[in-house]
Amino acid sequence: MGADITAVIVDWAHLETIPVTERKCALTEAADPDAYDEVAEDGWAWLPPAPEGFPAWCARYEFGNTLGSFKPHFWAGERWETLREHTPADLRTALDTFLAGLFWIPPGTDGDHADEDHANPWHGAMRAYSPPLNVVALAQAWSASGPRLEELRDPFAAYAAAPGRWVGRFEEFTKLLHGWAEVVAEAHHRGWGLIGLPI
Repeated sequence: MGADITAVIVDWAHLETIPVTERKCALTEAADPDAYDEVAEDGWAWLPPAPEGFPAWCARYEFGNTLGSFKPHFWAGERWETLREHTPADLRTALDTFLAGLFWIPPGTDGDHADEDHANPWHGAMRAYSPPLNVVALAQAWSASGPRLEELRDPFAAYAAAPGRWVGRFEEFTKLLHGWAEVVAEAHHRGWGLIGLPI
């Protein structure tokens, strides 16, 4: 067994109508409803308008080749930690912002969102927690960094490659980033937030 993650984009206005103490349960049920018994494929499991029996206020995304495990995200963070000092400063800043949304804990932070929103202590159990305003920043960071990922190929090969290990190839690293970009783009398009549930 290991840590898991399920990425969902969420209509924040609807989420805020749910009592704080019930939100985690509501999100978990929405992301993994009893009606959903198919093996999830890569990409969107559903998007609104949702199929009958599915909530219309959230949508679930499956990262490719991860089987729902958080382990690839963790190792992508480790690769980035090794790679970032060999990255141009402006690209490094943009990717720091973009990657911190999902798997990378910036230096000087403890990663528990403690200062983010004292009114919502329930979000401390989430692996990612980005209200719509934060999603705007993630989308802007991807706009600045996404077109430049190829600049990382040679530094990745020199400093971060670990063939045969989790996210050990450049293509695996960028595939995970593109998946996260798809989640961010859809949330941004809808004006929604996004959450990484540990399920």
